[in-house]
Amino acid sequence: MIIWTTLLLCLSTIAFCAVKRVPAGQVYSLYRHGKPTRLLQPGTHVVLPLLDRVAHRIDLGGRVLRFQEALADARDVHGTVYWQVLEPDRADAMIDQADQLIRRGALEALQSEPANIAADRRELGMQLKQRLNGVLRERGVMVTRVELDIA
Repeated sequence: MIIWTTLLLCLSTIAFCAVKRVPAGQVYSLYRHGKPTRLLQPGTHVVLPLLDRVAHRIDLGGRVLRFQEALADARDVHGTVYWQVLEPDRADAMIDQADQLIRRGALEALQSEPANIAADRRELGMQLKQRLNGVLRERGVMVTRVELDIA
């Protein structure tokens, strides 16, 4: 009797782990043996519980990244970058480093154009957005808005 109970408990646990529920507005990337297998769209899915694992939970809604940088001319630039994932299949490979890529790209752009810092914040924000989108579009990510505050 104990063996049957243990077996039934193990089978029900495996069956419970085989069902993945993906909430609306998200996509899960499924990996098998360390390689991407497929993307799980919103809804309920059945996976192989001992072979498949969810590597990334990709939020399709907007994200916010705040940064602060001290420039060479002793001014601080505070910025907010609003971005979102457009193509989860492309963004899956780099989603863990997305914040770092955006932060690095924004800071490099600000440091490369110190003359424009004194110009209009909106114009500089639009230039920064275009520059970031040029780099990130091929990776499935889009910057929707950049706000800068120069102190």
